[in-house]
Amino acid sequence: MPILPRFTPARRVPGTTGQRTPGGATALSRPRVVTLFAALALLALPFADLSLGGHDPWAALARMGQGFLRPDFGAVERIGRAVWLTVAFACCGVALGAGTGLVLAPFYHARPVRWLCIALRSVHELFWALMLMQVMGISPLTGALAIALPYMGIFAKVFSEQLEEADQRPTEVLPRTDPLSRFLWARAPLALAAMKHYTLYRLECGLRASAVLGFVGLPTLGFQLDSFFRMGDYGAASAIMICYVALIASIRLWMRPVLALPWLLASVVTLALIASPPMGAGALMRFLTQDIVPGPLRDGWDGAALLAWLGDIVTHQALPGLFATLIVAQIALILTGALAFAGFGLIVPRVTSRAGRMAGHLGLVVLRSFPEYMLAYLFLQILGPSMLPAVLALALHNGAIIAHLMGREGETLVPRLRRDAPTGLTLWGWELAPRLFGPFLALCLYRWEIILRETAVMGLLGIATLGFYVDSALAELRLDRALVLLIATGLMTAGIDALSRWLRRGTGAGLRGSIRDDCC
Repeated sequence: MPILPRFTPARRVPGTTGQRTPGGATALSRPRVVTLFAALALLALPFADLSLGGHDPWAALARMGQGFLRPDFGAVERIGRAVWLTVAFACCGVALGAGTGLVLAPFYHARPVRWLCIALRSVHELFWALMLMQVMGISPLTGALAIALPYMGIFAKVFSEQLEEADQRPTEVLPRTDPLSRFLWARAPLALAAMKHYTLYRLECGLRASAVLGFVGLPTLGFQLDSFFRMGDYGAASAIMICYVALIASIRLWMRPVLALPWLLASVVTLALIASPPMGAGALMRFLTQDIVPGPLRDGWDGAALLAWLGDIVTHQALPGLFATLIVAQIALILTGALAFAGFGLIVPRVTSRAGRMAGHLGLVVLRSFPEYMLAYLFLQILGPSMLPAVLALALHNGAIIAHLMGREGETLVPRLRRDAPTGLTLWGWELAPRLFGPFLALCLYRWEIILRETAVMGLLGIATLGFYVDSALAELRLDRALVLLIATGLMTAGIDALSRWLRRGTGAGLRGSIRDDCC
C-alpha cells in the first residue's frame, strides 16, 4: 500500500504561477509556501524579544544541572500522589471528552455542532481551568472539565473523519433501519480500531495537560515541580521530571483496552474523595448574569459605552497580545520545521547506526513528553523573562513530534533503487527528504494551530502574548474582559485552522489517517 497519496503530474496553467490539481483548481507551490513562511519569520525577528533578561544562563544551568544529576526521590509520598492524581485527572477528562465527542461526531457537519466544537477546542485547557475556577474553585471537577471541554471538540472532529474514512458499503446494503442502528452496527465497528488508537494518543496528551494544570493550583505533577523549583530543590525537581517521562513513555504498557475501565473507575473514586469547596447555584448564576456581562451593560443597555469599552480592550490588550502571539508562533513554527526536517533521519534505519537510532529515539521521547508550557517554565529559570524560552519550548516539543512521525513514515518507505541502495546522508538527502517533503509540510501546517494555542497560553508565564492579558484580567477579577480576550484567542485559532486547511488543500500535502490523527 503506498504511503503517500497519488497526485497527477503538475503542469503549468497559462496565466498562472501555480500548479493545476486533478480537480482543476490552481494549486500552491510547496517550496513557495515554505519560502513565504520563512520570510514572515525573518520579518518577525526584529519585533521579538529574544534577550536573556539579564540572566547568566550558564550559572543557572550549572545550579540546575547539579541537582538534576542527583535526583532526590526522598519526597516519595508527595511525588507518588502527584503522579497518581495526574493520571486520574487525565483519565476522567479524556473519558468525558471522548464520550461526548463520540456523540457529537455523527452530527459534526451540522453547522451549529461544528461551530461549538471549534469554539471548545480553540481555548487552551489552562484558560478553561482559570475560568472554571471562578465558579467551582480549585476542585476535581475543575480539572476534569478543563481537559474534557477542549477534548470534546477535538474528539468530535477526529472521530467524524474516522467514521467518514471507514468503508461505507455495509451501511448502504443494510435494509431499512433507523439511523442509530446503522451507526452502531455498520459504521462504528469499522472505525473502532482507529478510535481506540486515537484515544490512547489523546490520553498521552491528557497526561501532559493534567501535569500542566498543576501550575494553576491543581495537585498534579506540575504543582510539585513548581514548588520544588521555588524552593531551589533541583534534586526533587529532577525526580519529578524522571517520573513524568517514565509515565508518558510507558503508557502503552500500563494502559491497555482491557484495563481502561478499571483505570477509569479508580480515577473517578480518587477524585470523588478529594475535598472540594462548596459550589452553589448562586455562584453559577452570578457568573453567568453578572461576572461575564460587560461592565457597561450591567446597569442597562448603553451601546456607546459598550463600544468604547470594547475599543479600549481591543486597542490596548487584544491587538498587542495578538501581535506578540503571532510573532512568537511564526518564529517557533519555522524553527520547529527546521529541527524536524534535520532530525527525522536520526530514527530511520540505514541513515544512522543502531546506537544512533537509540539515542535519537530517546531524545525525541524526552522532548515530546514534556509539554510546551513545562519546557518554557524550565527555560524561563535559565534564560530569564523574554520570548526566547517560549520559542525554544515550542520548537523543541513540536519538532520532536514531527520528527518522530516523519521517522515512522521513513521507516516504511521502500527505496526506489533496490540494488546498491544508498545509506546515511545520501539516503536522507536523495531518497527520504524529497519523498517526505509533502507529509512534512502537512505536519507543520497541522501543528500550526496547536503552536498558536500554546503560544497564547505562554502569557501565564509572563510573556506578553494573549494569555498575559487574560491572566491580568482574571487577577483583577474582571471576568468580562477575560471573556472578550478568550473570544479573541478562539477567533485567532479558528482563523489559523481555516488557513491551514486551505494551504494543505492548495499544496496537495496530505497524510495517512493514523499519522494525521497522531498530529492533531
